[in-house]
Amino acid sequence: MSDIQFDTVEEAMAQVTEIFAEKSRDLSNILHREILVNALKTRRDGLDILDLKVLSQAMAEFRYAARTFKPYRNRRKVSIFGSARTPESDPYYQYAVKFARMLAESGFMVITGAAEGIMKAGNAGAGADNSFGINILLPFEQSANAVIHEDPKLITFKYFFTRKIFFLMEAHAVALFPGGFGTHDEGFETLTLLQTGKAPPMPFLLMELPGEDYWHRYDQFIREQLLGRRLIAKEDLNLYRIMESPEDAVAWIKHYYSTYHSMRLVRGQLVVRLQRKLSDDAIETLNSKFSDLVRSGKIAPVAAFPDEANEPDLLDKPRIACAYNQQSPSRLNEMILAINNLGSEPG
Repeated sequence: MSDIQFDTVEEAMAQVTEIFAEKSRDLSNILHREILVNALKTRRDGLDILDLKVLSQAMAEFRYAARTFKPYRNRRKVSIFGSARTPESDPYYQYAVKFARMLAESGFMVITGAAEGIMKAGNAGAGADNSFGINILLPFEQSANAVIHEDPKLITFKYFFTRKIFFLMEAHAVALFPGGFGTHDEGFETLTLLQTGKAPPMPFLLMELPGEDYWHRYDQFIREQLLGRRLIAKEDLNLYRIMESPEDAVAWIKHYYSTYHSMRLVRGQLVVRLQRKLSDDAIETLNSKFSDLVRSGKIAPVAAFPDEANEPDLLDKPRIACAYNQQSPSRLNEMILAINNLGSEPG
């Protein structure tokens, strides 16, 4: 939908009247009404000016970013994080360039923070046509790099929290190169959202050069301190993988979506869309290994649910479903790994 311009108050009021007059149960119209009602409630509640400024800016940023991403939602994307201070002469810069180039050659787009260092490497490797840049307004370090600075897919945010939403909401994989506080902030937030099920399952890669120990020490800390103190579960370790070559990293992302396509909760049913049908034996294996994820009944093939009609491109995908108990997103990630392995077996 093109951006709606209101030249007069009357035109804006006509749109509001149309939204509230619509009697259909169309979900988009219901949500438009809820957005308008919540906006009116900010006046009823007498919110402070600072509250209103944050709400207004966050809404404007989210709307603009969603409009920018919308035409490209039929393409999978990989968010790349890493230091803005990595020079172009650094081997990690070249690693990121090659990784992003291979992603683009495999049909993926990349999302970076649009600054220098690893972010520029990601944009340079993929090329501007296959890149998004989601920048942040900072007094230093964060002007957009030369690859993406004049591209319409460059989005500049005032708030970190709205920016972070799009790094993950639009991504189908995340790759971390060595970086500072910001990289680790993004990394642990991604792990938290994957572990709690607030982000859909996806590959989360820690990119390391052979012989280096940047992420191996990170992994050691997680195993010895977090797992050792029982602060995380053993299956949480499968949420991330250390990758020592761009070839292996791209191959892993492609494998993750080789049989598994996507998932959606529909009225208490977890619907898993597939690239290809699973055999009866494969589905029985899933029931045997992952019964702890099922609230009642079994994992079984299903037809598309009526609620999925707003995703018409996916209606012809084979799918399986179960009454998901939502107890362990990390175990759900393990089930996706099993689905891909079962789907790649002969027969």
